[in-house]
Amino acid sequence: MASDDIADVTKKLEGTKVDEKNLLSFKGKGLKLNKPEDAKEVVEAIEQCSTMTALSMEGNTLGVEAAESIAQALKKHPEFERALWSDMFTGRLKTEIPQALKYLGAAMIEANAQLVELDLSDNAFGPNGVTGIVDLLKSKTCYTLKELRLNNNGLGTTGGKMLADCLMDCYNSSKAAGTPLALEVFISGRGRLENEGSTALSEVFKLMGSLREVQMPQNGINHQGISALSQAFEHNPNLRILNLNDNTFTVKGAKSMAKVLPKLQNLEVINFGDCLIRSEGAKVIARSIQDGHKKLKELILSGNEINKQGASVVAESVENKDNLTLLDLDSNQLGEEGVELVQATLEAIGKQDILGSLSGDEGSDEEDIEDDYDESYEEKAQEDTEGDHVDDPQLQVRGTALSPKQSVNVKEFLSFPSPTKLHSIGGDLSASLRQELGNDIKDIDKTVGTLIRISTVVTEEDKKSCETVCQCADNILEEAFKEDSNVGSLFANAYLVYIGLLKGEDKKYRPPSDITGPLIVLEHIVKQTYFPHQAKKIISAFMDKPHPLLDKSFAIRGKLLQALFS
Repeated sequence: MASDDIADVTKKLEGTKVDEKNLLSFKGKGLKLNKPEDAKEVVEAIEQCSTMTALSMEGNTLGVEAAESIAQALKKHPEFERALWSDMFTGRLKTEIPQALKYLGAAMIEANAQLVELDLSDNAFGPNGVTGIVDLLKSKTCYTLKELRLNNNGLGTTGGKMLADCLMDCYNSSKAAGTPLALEVFISGRGRLENEGSTALSEVFKLMGSLREVQMPQNGINHQGISALSQAFEHNPNLRILNLNDNTFTVKGAKSMAKVLPKLQNLEVINFGDCLIRSEGAKVIARSIQDGHKKLKELILSGNEINKQGASVVAESVENKDNLTLLDLDSNQLGEEGVELVQATLEAIGKQDILGSLSGDEGSDEEDIEDDYDESYEEKAQEDTEGDHVDDPQLQVRGTALSPKQSVNVKEFLSFPSPTKLHSIGGDLSASLRQELGNDIKDIDKTVGTLIRISTVVTEEDKKSCETVCQCADNILEEAFKEDSNVGSLFANAYLVYIGLLKGEDKKYRPPSDITGPLIVLEHIVKQTYFPHQAKKIISAFMDKPHPLLDKSFAIRGKLLQALFS
């Protein structure tokens, strides 16, 4: 993925539009310009141009003496604006490149040119090469600079900090002159900038506040650098393209970025592929863009170890993005069921066509995934369920003996649910559940797991139990859906997992052998006005498939499908 991304950046650079009317181009001629006589063709062409705003030297190789000759001709063009000099030093020594660049830079300064674009991409000159453009970047020739392209230069942290210092000097001096530097495009992929280089650059990014495109893929930036960049982007509200592919966000970096994304409503491309944001990072980023970002065209989160739950949240977050043409979730860990879940989610919101290929998915429905959830109630119950023996078969339970009039607490009920225990709970069931769950009430997965356990006591014949459980579900879920509009797909996914129609991350969990009760309660839930339409679509996609558990509850399954499609 990383190499593909760099190739994509290169392709976009090649497609950069330049006013060809005043462009002098030697692109791709393969000229070996060592001595002044080798450069004669180029020099004469420059001298013959009455107006030359751009010079393209891509795909040639320029030595020091030849560069000095070309520089002499360049001095005669104060109208010069665009130095298109990518891939211009093939085979040159690192000691040659800085001097060649100094000659060319000095010529533009002497000509009093007002540079708009400087492209030195694909010249692997490292930090030594930066020394060749220090004087140029600090000069008033660059006060007007809009596009700085240094893709695949291998600047390193030293070069990155040198570059940042130059841009900072340019900004300060240009501001003092009344024309502050307002860079719009900054591209530096495969630069090995790491945290130090990216943090240094973030300071000048923050001051300029003019960036519209930032592409910094494959730079070895960790969450500290991502955090610094995020803070800088907050001051650049006109950002349209943000490509940080193949750096190492981790969840910490994702959270830093998520805090800033709501302030970047002009974004058209977000590329955080191969950034190790993982499932939790994907969720926070998805939630940060869910309510806005109407201009977004591409969202790339491939290669991030995102599981099906995280991918589902991402899929639901794009519902209101009418301009979106690509959602890339390839090379994650969805598994077959996760792929189906994402496809069902997008189909439910009418965006199935935006999903990129998932052929590189690395997930498996059978493989062990780290468990983020607490132990099941069955495991917790082992410590406190051993009690006295009771002869009355109607009251016999594993655990504390009960008399018909004895009240029980919610924890005892959840350990081994039964209708008798349900109606022996003192007070309001939903209030008791809230108290038992504590802060976990905000975790839709844990809440759903609890509701499933309660609903196992429900039968079609026991109207009282059904009414109690359904009322409890309404009290808890209505509030949950109101507080978080993104909870729909999470609820659908969790419910399907807990009734055994989807495999979950907790390999120890065993769904009920009879899911009639959970299906009855679900039929009630999906009819309520608080229940999101997207969640209905996701659930219906799985209810319509053959499954042994559903076959056992054929009648209620039919009622549920009718409720889902009504």
